[in-house]
Amino acid sequence: MARKKQAPKKRTRGGRQPVDKKKFSLTFFKDPKFKKVVGAFFVIASAILFLSFTSYLFSWQDDQSVVASKSFWELMNPEITVSNWLGKIGAWLSHHFIHQSFGIASFGFVLLLFVLGVKIGLGFSLTPLPKLVKNLIFNLIFLPFLLGFFFSANLPFLGGSIGYFLSEFFIGLLGSVGSALLLTLMAFAYVVYTFNPNLDVLFEKKAKLATGNASKMDETLQSESNTTSAQDEEDFYTKLTKAELVPDEGEEEDSKPAASTSNEDVDQAESEINLKYSDEQFEVIDTSNAEESPEDENSNLEESEDTELEIDEQSNNVEEELSNREVNKRLKDFGPYDPKLDLSSFKLPPIDLLEDHGSGHLTLEERMDKTTLEENKQKIITTLQNYKIGISKIKATIGPTVTLYEIVPEAGVRISKIKNLEDDIALSLAALGIRIIAPIPGKGTIGIEVPNTHPDMVAMKTLIKGEKFQHSKYDLPVALGKTISNETFIADLAKMPHLLMAGATGQGKSVGLNAILVSLMYKKHPAQIKFVLVDPKKVELNLFNKIERHYLAKLPDEEEAIITDTSKVVKTLNSLCVEMDHRYELLKDAQVRNIKEYNKKFINRKLNPEKGHKYLPYIVLVVDEFADLIMTAGKEVEMPIARLAQLARAIGIHLIIATQRPSVNIITGIIKANFPARIAFRVTSKVDSRTILDSGGAEQLIGRGDMLFSTGNDLVRLQCGFVDTPEVEEICEYVGEQRGYPSAFLLPEVADESDNGPSEILDGEQDELFEEAARVIVAHQQGSTSLLQRKLKLGYNRAGRIVDQLEAAGIVGPFEGSKARKVLIPDELSLEQFLSNQQQQN
Repeated sequence: MARKKQAPKKRTRGGRQPVDKKKFSLTFFKDPKFKKVVGAFFVIASAILFLSFTSYLFSWQDDQSVVASKSFWELMNPEITVSNWLGKIGAWLSHHFIHQSFGIASFGFVLLLFVLGVKIGLGFSLTPLPKLVKNLIFNLIFLPFLLGFFFSANLPFLGGSIGYFLSEFFIGLLGSVGSALLLTLMAFAYVVYTFNPNLDVLFEKKAKLATGNASKMDETLQSESNTTSAQDEEDFYTKLTKAELVPDEGEEEDSKPAASTSNEDVDQAESEINLKYSDEQFEVIDTSNAEESPEDENSNLEESEDTELEIDEQSNNVEEELSNREVNKRLKDFGPYDPKLDLSSFKLPPIDLLEDHGSGHLTLEERMDKTTLEENKQKIITTLQNYKIGISKIKATIGPTVTLYEIVPEAGVRISKIKNLEDDIALSLAALGIRIIAPIPGKGTIGIEVPNTHPDMVAMKTLIKGEKFQHSKYDLPVALGKTISNETFIADLAKMPHLLMAGATGQGKSVGLNAILVSLMYKKHPAQIKFVLVDPKKVELNLFNKIERHYLAKLPDEEEAIITDTSKVVKTLNSLCVEMDHRYELLKDAQVRNIKEYNKKFINRKLNPEKGHKYLPYIVLVVDEFADLIMTAGKEVEMPIARLAQLARAIGIHLIIATQRPSVNIITGIIKANFPARIAFRVTSKVDSRTILDSGGAEQLIGRGDMLFSTGNDLVRLQCGFVDTPEVEEICEYVGEQRGYPSAFLLPEVADESDNGPSEILDGEQDELFEEAARVIVAHQQGSTSLLQRKLKLGYNRAGRIVDQLEAAGIVGPFEGSKARKVLIPDELSLEQFLSNQQQQN
C-alpha cells in the first residue's frame, strides 16, 4: 500500500512551529506551581470564611444594622465601621452566608474549601470529596431546618433565613409535632445512608431465645420426672459449694466466726450425707450418658444393628427416668435452693447508721411562709394580667426545695404565651431557677416552680426507713429522693434498665451515686447483687473498698476491685461482654427469657448445676466520670458499653454512667439511645440540658441535689436524698466486718491485647485435663468453653484457660465472638497422633 503523504507543517515567519493553545492551557493548569497557588488560595479563603463566621457569632448584633441597610459599595465608605475581625468584607460575607442563607451550617463551606485546597495543593485527600459534598448538601438543608425549629425565636441567626422559612413552612403545614417527626426521619435516613448500622443486632439474641420457648416451657413444667432430677442434682451441688467459702489458712482466724459445737456437728453430718449423694450422683450421670458407649449389657435382642440402637436408647431413657425418681425421693426434703445460704449469718445494715441531717424538721410555714406564698401568687397573677392572660384558678404545693404553683388559664389562652413569659415571671418574683411546665402531664394545669425561701434537706434515712422503700417489691429498688408533693420516689433499676447521670461540678452527682449504692445495699443480700465500680478520679468510690468480699466484682488476679486504670476498664468491659454471652447461653439452655425467670427456675431446682447452671446475681456497673474514659480510650470504651446497654438488660447487667461534661461528643447518640432513664442535675446552659434530657429545664435547677428524672415519657423534679461520706464509711465498715466470701465475685478472664497471643503458653503449664479436654472437643467438633464445663465439670475460668491452651497447641481456632471456635483436627485418630508427637517433642 502506498503511504499517504503527510501535509507539511506550518511554520511561522521566524521559522518556528505555531504553539497549540489548547495544549498550552492544559499544561499550564497541570503545572505543580499553579496547583500550589490555587491550593493556597482555597486554604486562605477557608481561613477568611472561618474567621469571619466565628467573629459574626460574637459581633452580629453590632454589625447587623450596618450591613443590612447598606449595599456592598456603600459599605466601602471609610466612615462606616464594623466589629468583625476581618472588617467590612468579613461582616458582608458573614451576613449573607449566615443570616441571609444557611445559618451556622455555612461553616460547611469552610471545611469544603480547606479540603479542596489541600487536595489541589498537596495532592492528598483528607476525606473523599463526593462524600463530603453529599454531607454538605444534606446539612445545608437539615441543620438550618433543625436550628430554625428550636432557636428561631431566641437565636435566629443559628438557622439563618433558610432555617426560619423552612421551620415556619413545615410548622404551618404539619404542626410542631409533625415537624419534629420529619426532622427525626431525616436524621434517621442520614444515619442509615451514611453509617449503615446493623439494627438486627438489637434483636438477634432475643430472637434466638424466643424460638421454641413457648412450647418447650409447657412440657418442662408438666414433666415431673425431669424437673425432679434437676432438683436433686442441684441440691448436691448446693451443699458442696459450702466448701468454696472456707477462707485461706492465713485468713481463717479473721474471716471465720466462732461457731457452737452443735452447729459444727450438724454441718459435719450434712457434709457426710452430701458426699454419699455425690457418689450416687456420679453413678446416675454415668448411667444417663450410657448412650455414648457402643455396648449395652441389658440388650438381649438379636435383630439388626439399627433396631438394636433404637431399643438401647429407649432402655436408657427408662433407666434415666427411674434413677431420677430415686434421687428425687432422697432429696425432696431439702426444699428450694437458698442463694443466701452461703452467707446465712449476714445482716443488712441497720437504719441507725444513717443520720437525719435536719430532714423533716422544717414545717411548711418555715420553708415558705404564708406571706411570701400569697405575695408570689399575686405577682404571678399580675404579671400574666399585664400580658392580657387571665387565670381562672391557682393553687400552691410546697415541696422540700421548690413550691409548685398550678394555674388554670381561662378559655382561649394559648399555652405558648405563658411559656414565653418565663423570664418575665422570674423577674417579677426576683427568684433564681423559675421553671414552667406547660402543661403538667396528666393534669389540665400549667405549673410554675419557684424555689423556697428556706429549702429543706432530704436525708437518706427518711427515704430508707419509709414504708414505700421497706415494702417495695421491685427487683432493684433505688430511693432517689422526694417529689414536690413530699412523696418518697422509688425507682426500679431493673426496669430502667440503665441510668445516665449528668450535671455540672458540685451539683450532687457523687452524692446521687452514693445514694443509689446505699439503697441497693440496704435491700439486697451480697448473693443477689454485685457492683463493678469504675472510678477514674481514684478518690470518689474508694469508700466501698471494704465491701470487696461481699458486694464487689473484679477480674481474676487483680489486687483492687475498684478500677482506676483506663486499660483495666477496657478489659473489665470486655469481660462483662463475655459474662453476658455466657449468661445468654445459660438462659437459652434453660429456655427462659430473662434472669428473673432463670433464677426462679434455679431456686425451684429445675436446672442441673452439673450442666453449668448456677444462681446468677445482678451486676451493676457504675462509672463515676465517663468523659475521662472517652477522652483517654474513646471507641474502646464506647463500643462495649453500647453493646452491654443494648443486650445486657435481660441477663441482669445494668449500667449507671455519670459525667460532669454533658456534651454531644461524650454522650453520643449510641449512648443516649440505650439509656432511656436519665438524671440531670443543674447544668450551665440549655444546650447541656437538651443533651441530657432532650429538653430544657436542667439549667433552671437551683443545685445542691435538685434534679430532674426522666424515663422517656415525662420529667419529675426531685430533691435527691443526702448521704454524707461518714455515713457511707460506717455502712461499709459494718458490712466489711461480717463474714464474707473468700474473694470478690470473679468476672471471666479475657485475653490481654498487649500480649503476643496464646503462643506464649508454655507446654509445662498445660492443665492436667488438657488431653481429656482435647478429646472432648474433637469428638464433638465444637470448640466451646461451656462444653468443657458440662462434660468435665469445670468452672468457667479453668475451662477458658484450657481452651486458650488448646488454641496455642493448634487444636482449636481463634476466638470468634459469640460463635464456637473451629476445631482444626478432624477426628480422634488424628488427635492421638498429634498428642503422641507432642509428647515425643517434649
